[in-house]
Amino acid sequence: MERIDKPGRLLDRDHEWRLLDDFLADPASELRLAIVSGRRRNGKSFLLEALTEAVGGLYLTAVQEEGRVPALRRFTEAIAAHAGVRPGAMRLDDWRDVLTAALEVVNRTAGAPLIVIDELPYLLQHSPEIPGFLQLLYDQSQSGRAPGGRIVLCGSAMSVMSELLSGTKPLRGRAVLDLRLPAFDYRTARTHWGVADPGVALQVDAVLGGAPGYRPLAAGPAPQSEAEFGPWVERTLLDPGRALYSRVEAEFLLREDPRITHRTLYYDVLSAVAQGASTPAKVGSILERSRSAMVAPLEVLESTGYIRKEQDLLKARHPVISVADPVIRFNQLITLPMVDLVERRRGGQVWQSSRPTYHSKILGPHFEESAREWTRSFGMDETGLSLGAVGTAEIADPAARTKHEIDVLAMVPGERVRSPRAAIALIGEAKATIQPRGLKDLDRLEHIRTLLAAQGHRPDDAVLALFSLHGFHQDAIDAAARRSDVLLVDIGALYGDRPVRGLR
Repeated sequence: MERIDKPGRLLDRDHEWRLLDDFLADPASELRLAIVSGRRRNGKSFLLEALTEAVGGLYLTAVQEEGRVPALRRFTEAIAAHAGVRPGAMRLDDWRDVLTAALEVVNRTAGAPLIVIDELPYLLQHSPEIPGFLQLLYDQSQSGRAPGGRIVLCGSAMSVMSELLSGTKPLRGRAVLDLRLPAFDYRTARTHWGVADPGVALQVDAVLGGAPGYRPLAAGPAPQSEAEFGPWVERTLLDPGRALYSRVEAEFLLREDPRITHRTLYYDVLSAVAQGASTPAKVGSILERSRSAMVAPLEVLESTGYIRKEQDLLKARHPVISVADPVIRFNQLITLPMVDLVERRRGGQVWQSSRPTYHSKILGPHFEESAREWTRSFGMDETGLSLGAVGTAEIADPAARTKHEIDVLAMVPGERVRSPRAAIALIGEAKATIQPRGLKDLDRLEHIRTLLAAQGHRPDDAVLALFSLHGFHQDAIDAAARRSDVLLVDIGALYGDRPVRGLR
């Protein structure tokens, strides 16, 4: 099969398109299966619809409110239409017949023998036998007793999709592709939203993230200046009449996972984490519950991608928990605490009174995470440095009886994390505060480098990196101009608009 060019309407997704193209180009005549999953609004359907259209395949999608019999009837009609026969000419009464007929039709009609079944978890709610029938067809196809072809199974309920290939499930070991579609990175999201100013683009990313499906739902044009950002937030995330009202969207996201049945508990857990509770014990303390009672809800939220656990790169300790989904974080920190005012259409008042919370608990942490993402994804290409694992760390300072948090730490490539003598390539600090960063910040990083060496690590060649949302004092700029171990990354460099300073 010839390679399929990615349609121009698809932004980014080059890697994902190449994987799906390879899946279709496999010369084997037997049935092959692929799994595509990801958070809602990340563009899974948009990607798979484009693929299906490009190759002339059959695209089938489930509907949440639809029962078994209407779903069978609608799928049968779609298969008949693809085959070019009149409506009602085909009658299929169970899912084995539907899947077999779909494979036979796509193998006979023009185009690639591709079937996409989107939102599979909705079907499994009333038809849990579908994976078993797919296993049967797959196994029979390997010996020539069933049609070949390509089937892509897609869904947003992450726990359901991940369990398809787990343990003793029917499809275990039968999918050649398990693709999790992420949100856009912060640079691609800026292009998607069409925001010229990188500082404003970062703020849009801080409240909505990189889910491409949010742009069609946002009210009016994207903000292009700091002055436009506040009113834009008020008429999108803080307007109960809008599709992007954060309370409704957060509820919508949490409903995606069938394990989240007691949503009040999960809201409380998310609020505690958003406020800064970074371990199960701290979450339990805020909610007046035991640590053990928090483990299962936190695992569910992590598997859905709504929270993340950041492991210390230098020592074994409890991972730091934070809210990963920007919309949920905004909802828990800004909307819910003042929901009565928001519901009375006082979004402007809520936004103004919430600005300190926004800057300290949303924009600041998001800037730190963006600095780590830059280090992982763009740092090597834009600095020439060799960087391995990237994350955070905490280092004790016995003389001062304190501890220092390292916002950005990069190991030497190939270095094992939590090694007692870790070779360190970069030590960084990321600050979104309004003050420019200066020589005092570099002095602090030098002190941390000394502490790391004293505790047995190998940071002698580590670069000292400052990431600043509001630029640098001249003393730091002068130091970067004369030293080979200093790196300055402002908001323009973070977004690739201009080169980094330092490393002379």
